[in-house]
Amino acid sequence: MSQEPSWDVYRSFAAVLRERSLSAAARALGLTQPSVARHIAALEQAVGGALFVRSPRGLSPTDRSLALRPHAEALVAAATALRRAGSGSPDQPEGVVRVSASQAVGVWHLPPILAALRRVHPRLAVELALTDSVDDLLQRQADVAVRMVEPAQQALVARRVGAVRLGFHAHRDYLARRGMPATVADLRDHDLIGPDTETAFTRGTAARWLPGLDRTAFALRTDSDAAHVAAITAGFGIGICQTAVARRDPALVRVLPKALDVALPLWIVMHEDLRGGARYRAVFDALAEGLGQVAAADARALSLAPPAE
Repeated sequence: MSQEPSWDVYRSFAAVLRERSLSAAARALGLTQPSVARHIAALEQAVGGALFVRSPRGLSPTDRSLALRPHAEALVAAATALRRAGSGSPDQPEGVVRVSASQAVGVWHLPPILAALRRVHPRLAVELALTDSVDDLLQRQADVAVRMVEPAQQALVARRVGAVRLGFHAHRDYLARRGMPATVADLRDHDLIGPDTETAFTRGTAARWLPGLDRTAFALRTDSDAAHVAAITAGFGIGICQTAVARRDPALVRVLPKALDVALPLWIVMHEDLRGGARYRAVFDALAEGLGQVAAADARALSLAPPAE
């Protein structure tokens, strides 16, 4: 390799991997398609082989491309983190902080917490990345993360702030039409809302709490938590959502509380190297306090609820 490719080459490569299209990658990067094509050609020449082949779905990565992927993504994450780190003073809560959280937490719990944080620190900006996968904090894919599993990586600062619970819920109008199920077996006679894609979590939950029910039992399948709760609220059928979220709508009724009662722990996590930065501490502390209040209110409400029949 006679000359090291420029940073733009690696950035274009990562974008084409993500978008599977030269034109889509160009739009995402604010470049022209010929520029992205030249970058890919330059990297192919540098590594000595093809990185993509055309397929009916667009550009498919070759084995060589997949081998380079984690390194390119690490470069992009590091460059993005570098820009965030330079966006404000390390001694003041100002600049940009990237927060990663699940769809459910990001949609229903974080907005009021972040609004309050912004009022206190108006020079602080937040990038909110909603994903149900676990972002790698060591590679700075996010600065602060809300996780529902205990972090296993070293070099992280983590604080557990409580838990929220999942349960079956349905709209009272749906239950008036179809009746309240008395057992898990009765769910087979109802319109169920469930995930579209099986994961280790959904398989484990089904095996423990819902024996005999699988993906084929769902009348509506979606991987969007917001769509799932919206369908429950619309009276489509019986679905699973957080008890803290369901209590916001008096028309939603908990169904079979003894059949499904899953506690999801709430962890606030960041890389230990960031705890000296004022803006990171401000966001970490605000999330810990705000989500701690959500968890405490959920626990109080559940303890005051009448026992299920």
